[in-house]
Amino acid sequence: MRTLRYDLHLHSCLSPCGDMDMTPCNIAGMACVNGLELVALTDHNTVENCPAFFAACEQYGIVPVAGMELTTAEDIHLLCLFETLDAALAFGNAVKEHRMKIKNRVEIFGEQPILNERDEKIGEDPYFLPAATDLDLETAVNLVGTYDGVCWPAHIDRDANGLLAVLGMFPDEPVFSVAELREAKNRDLAGNRAIILSSDAHRLWEIGDAGGSITLDTDETEPEAVRKALFSKLREGTL
Repeated sequence: MRTLRYDLHLHSCLSPCGDMDMTPCNIAGMACVNGLELVALTDHNTVENCPAFFAACEQYGIVPVAGMELTTAEDIHLLCLFETLDAALAFGNAVKEHRMKIKNRVEIFGEQPILNERDEKIGEDPYFLPAATDLDLETAVNLVGTYDGVCWPAHIDRDANGLLAVLGMFPDEPVFSVAELREAKNRDLAGNRAIILSSDAHRLWEIGDAGGSITLDTDETEPEAVRKALFSKLREGTL
């Protein structure tokens, strides 16, 4: 068994609300400095910086997880994680068909750069990423499952885009066995659900600020084996 420090909710500079210093290499480096061992990149409605993030994490010995913070039609933030990079990229392509095609106004919201493993700009998403998709909560959860991913409501202890703030309660369907909190003191909000503590970092100094630790049923150190053990726990809701 291994116990790892994690932060499963981070934004790169591709999210327009993220600092431009939040490049894949900088994120991996800061995560290493802060003693994190298991880190997920979860930009708004996109996974395009995940390949560069995986390459950067390899250099620092960090286990990377590819993910997305999806905005549902109800304006709820849903954290979606995938066991493999390929599955995440396929999910990202599927989500593109459900995004609103609102042009990003760089002068107001900032750039949305896609970077390579050397933090060099190789593209830019032209549409405003945080805008709500046309996927309602239940449909979004089902779509994540199609790509063998796991998901849970993000930052339920915040008013902005939190499931409890929007709906006032956990719905009967879909069923969530896991929920994310920003602060452990708000644990009661999740009921009997397993808790993920993550930072939702948009700036380098926030990385690991609210991360937790998790014990996995493996002694392996290879990223694929660690992710397999992680997803087994997440699917069971036994954190």
